[in-house]
Amino acid sequence: MNNLCADIGYRSLIKHGEQLCGDRVMICPQGEDSTVIVLADGLGSGVKANILSTLTSKMISTMVAENMSIDECVKTIAATLPVCKEREVAYSTFTIIRLVNNEEAEIIQYDNPFVILLRDGKCYEFPKSEMIIEGKKIYTSRVKLHEKDIFIMMSDGVIHAGVGMKLNFGWERKDIIPFMETFYEVGFTAKTLTTILLDECNRLYDKKPGDDTTVCTIRIRKREPMNLLIGPPSNEYDCDKMMSLFFAKEGKHIVCGGTTSTIASNFLGKPLRPVLEFSDPDVPPIAELEGVDLVTEGVITINKVLTYAKDYLETNETYAQWGYKKDGASRICRMLFEEATDINFFVGRAVNPAHQNPNLPINFNIKMRLVDELAECLEKMGKRIKVSYF
Repeated sequence: MNNLCADIGYRSLIKHGEQLCGDRVMICPQGEDSTVIVLADGLGSGVKANILSTLTSKMISTMVAENMSIDECVKTIAATLPVCKEREVAYSTFTIIRLVNNEEAEIIQYDNPFVILLRDGKCYEFPKSEMIIEGKKIYTSRVKLHEKDIFIMMSDGVIHAGVGMKLNFGWERKDIIPFMETFYEVGFTAKTLTTILLDECNRLYDKKPGDDTTVCTIRIRKREPMNLLIGPPSNEYDCDKMMSLFFAKEGKHIVCGGTTSTIASNFLGKPLRPVLEFSDPDVPPIAELEGVDLVTEGVITINKVLTYAKDYLETNETYAQWGYKKDGASRICRMLFEEATDINFFVGRAVNPAHQNPNLPINFNIKMRLVDELAECLEKMGKRIKVSYF
C-alpha cells in the first residue's frame, strides 16, 4: 500500500436560461483507498437532462462500486433508461474513473471529451482500448497512478465554449491542454484547478453558457496530516495530557484561541509573541510560538474559516481572498483546504468566562457548532477527519 490519496473537485455551469444542470458528478467511495467517480452528461438540457444524468451517474457509480463489469453496467443502463425518439441518440454520455487502492486508475469513456492526464507537467496520452457494447463505442484504459498526476474529466460544454462567439470551432481539447499545463506546478487544489478551467469557459461563453458545462479534476498527492487545537480542556488538570497528545501527532500544528495558546506556550516553555499586523480588519491578529506552525485567535477566526469553507464547496469565489491574504483565517484555509489530507481536531470543552458576557454573540454552544460544521465541510472536501474532545 502506498501513501497516495486523491483530491477531487468539481463544478458546473448551467446552460443560460435553464434552472437545472443537465450534467452530474457522482463520487462513490469504496473503503478508505478506492473511489468511483462518474461524470454523466444528460441529453439536451433542463429537467429532462438533469433526471437522465442523475439516474445514469447513480446507477453506474453503484454498479461499478459493486464490481460489476462495464458490459453489465452499459447493458443495464441501456435497458433501463429511455432513448430519445426524435434524435435516436444516447440518453446520457459518461466518463468513469475508478481509483483502485490509490495505485491504479481504471478509466471508462463514452462520448464525452477524452480525459486529460497531466503528468510531470505535460499531457500524457495513455493507451485506450475500444469496445462495442449495445452498439455503443466504449473506450477503456488502465493507468498506474503517480504522485502529482492530474486527471481532468469534462462534459462537452467545455469544448463547445466560445463556438460562434470568441472562437469559431469552440475551445478544442488540444488548446485546453496547454492552458491547464500552465498551472501544473503551482500546487492548486483540484477544486481550484476546476474553478480556473470553468471560469475560462464562462469567459468564452460571455457568461451566457450555451450548454451545461462541467469539470471534475482529480489530483493524486501524498497524504499530509494536520493538527488543530482550539479551547482549553474542561478539566484544567488535563492540560498536559491534551498538549502531549497534540504535539505528539505527525504534521503541522495550529493553535486557536488566546487561553489555548497561553497553555501551549507554558507547555513548550517558549514565549508567545503577538504579531500586531491587521491584514484584515475583520480577523484578529496572529501570534508566534516556537514549535507551533500557526497561532490565531479562536472563535472569530474559525467562523471566518467556516464561511470560506462553505463557499469553497459551492462556487469557490472567495479563493481570491483566502488564497493570498496573510490574516489568520486565510492561513488556516490554505493549510486545511490545500495542504492537509488528514486533519486531527483537539477541542477543549472548557467554558470561556469572556464568552458569557450577554453583550457578546459568542457562547460555548456556538464554538462547538463551529467546529462540528467545519469538520463536516472538510469531510465533504474529501479530508479524513478525527475530532477528540477534552
